Amino acid sequence: MSDSTATPSAPLTLDERPALVLIDLQQGILGLPTVHPSDGVLKNAVALADAFRAKGLPVVRVRVAWSPDGGDLPVGRSAAPGLTQAPPAAFAEFPEDLGPLGDDIVITKRHWGAFTGTELDLQLRRRGVTQIVLCGISSSIGVESTARSAFELSYHLLLVEDATTDTDAAAHEHSFTKIFPRIAELGSTEQVIELLGR
Repeated sequence: MSDSTATPSAPLTLDERPALVLIDLQQGILGLPTVHPSDGVLKNAVALADAFRAKGLPVVRVRVAWSPDGGDLPVGRSAAPGLTQAPPAAFAEFPEDLGPLGDDIVITKRHWGAFTGTELDLQLRRRGVTQIVLCGISSSIGVESTARSAFELSYHLLLVEDATTDTDAAAHEHSFTKIFPRIAELGSTEQVIELLGR
């Protein structure tokens, strides 16, 4: 991973009501060839989720899925088209490592970003959330799309780099060196857990 989290420009801050938002940590995405091993990313995400739950703070599991008939797949022309049919149901299943669902909030999205066409904003605001701690796969797609929307919606943001990866090294690096520093604080799993413990 890049060294962008090694020397933050200022101490990291956690609001009184942050929420952890996990992007696409589901069977079909975790099985993709990623730049950083997905099992390590998942392990860090699980540690974050456990720490947030222990403090009674919201944990949001975001997954991407579509109807079996593929009728809600994204439409539009592009130079690199995406899916043309919906993947099997197992694609959207959460790994056992994340533990029982419990009080975790589940958001199912049909596009890259977790805010588009979902009730994520409503679920967060009704719980008094002012800051999103964000991680998942992929840095430049689901995570970045969600981060941009969160920034535009005036949430404070903290991106956890060692709990985030991509299928493309250059794309991951671009997100963490060019985009995220302009809209978010950058930190590590250990730093966030330490802040939660204070």
